[in-house]
Amino acid sequence: MTNNDIFKKLRVALQLRDDQIVEILQLVDFRVSKGELGNIFRNEEHPNYVECGDQLLRNFLNGLVIHLRGTKENPKNPMEVIKSHKNTPPKEGSIKTEEQPKKTNFKKSETGFKPKPKKKPFPKKEPIVEKVRFKNGKNKPKE
Repeated sequence: MTNNDIFKKLRVALQLRDDQIVEILQLVDFRVSKGELGNIFRNEEHPNYVECGDQLLRNFLNGLVIHLRGTKENPKNPMEVIKSHKNTPPKEGSIKTEEQPKKTNFKKSETGFKPKPKKKPFPKKEPIVEKVRFKNGKNKPKE
């Protein structure tokens, strides 16, 4: 089992989003972007797949301890923290969500829209300038 597999399983088991993982890693002063995390969580055959190093996993586990248990000065209950993951909505701009368009059933008589009238075809115009043959020196017969 690789570090990537362990990281993925922890992410799923604790129901963590990428932005939460970034915050957990910042607790131990380890900076990583969401793009880098996405590359770590990719399939192994994907061209942008990145292997998770020991340092990243170690810092994540240390940050997870602080995130779940808290510090000595400010202890937390780990089960309450995990439950808050379920109830916490994602931050704005952190996850791309596709908004579903509202489905409304309109009848043709209620909308008040009229069908577009058919357009008349334009008559063909004759070209103003005839085809011009330029003699710019290419393909001159050799003397």
